[in-house]
Amino acid sequence: MDTAAIIREILEGYALHPRGFHGVVHWARVMENGLKLAAANGADPTVVTLFALFHDSRRESDGPDWGHGLRGARLAKQLRGTVFDLNDADFELLYRACEHHTEGRSDESVTVCTCWDADRLDLGRVGITPDPKYLCTKEARRPEMIAWADKRAKTDFGPTIVQARWGIPLEVE
Repeated sequence: MDTAAIIREILEGYALHPRGFHGVVHWARVMENGLKLAAANGADPTVVTLFALFHDSRRESDGPDWGHGLRGARLAKQLRGTVFDLNDADFELLYRACEHHTEGRSDESVTVCTCWDADRLDLGRVGITPDPKYLCTKEARRPEMIAWADKRAKTDFGPTIVQARWGIPLEVE
């Protein structure tokens, strides 16, 4: 999967600053959080990766923005078959994960739960330490996982993929 091509398509219509609170560095940390969780719990890494890229891709505000998850899911549906491929069952998981990621509930799918946990583990970027009672998976609730992800979020850690593969400078302009 060419994540750089997906990022280019997303940024074509992205309304916010790409390096803002809900931008590319957040997406990369969510992706890394999710892939770390998926390696431990068997969640689908492709769905987790795509969730990280699409879940905030159609935000119109860094503040409250009801409906942004559904807009991100719809963008994924629009780009499916052109910049990425996913079978119907996995796409349904991706769509559901994006659409409902702000609702604070759990799901029967470990992949959907992993997507939501990956995002929630990055709340430190806005000054909120993740609370285990709002995490779906036992892997995400581990104190070591929370500490690892929270430190990266609070220090605005920029994963190397952002600049090296996606071609986006890590410095804020």
